[in-house]
Amino acid sequence: MPPSDDARLVDLQTRLEREDPGFPRGMRSGRSAPPRRTRRTGPRWGLAVGAVLLGVGIVLPQGLLIAAGLVVLGMAAQLIDPDAADTTPPSPGRH
Repeated sequence: MPPSDDARLVDLQTRLEREDPGFPRGMRSGRSAPPRRTRRTGPRWGLAVGAVLLGVGIVLPQGLLIAAGLVVLGMAAQLIDPDAADTTPPSPGRH
């Protein structure tokens, strides 16, 4: 391999380790973890907390709990879809 290819591979490896340290470590050990962007445990907890807040706000007629539950549910639903954040429009010259 030419030296330039080696440098590009090293650069790719360091960026990957910086963005998601568990993924390259898992690849070396043979037990790879899914990439960080597909791990959705936090947003799932947010959905659960938001649903509980909404439910409690409905049972006890508390508008503040209902509003907080709806806000938490909306934020968690936005975070659960990893492709939703990747909405960059295509450049005009490309098809």
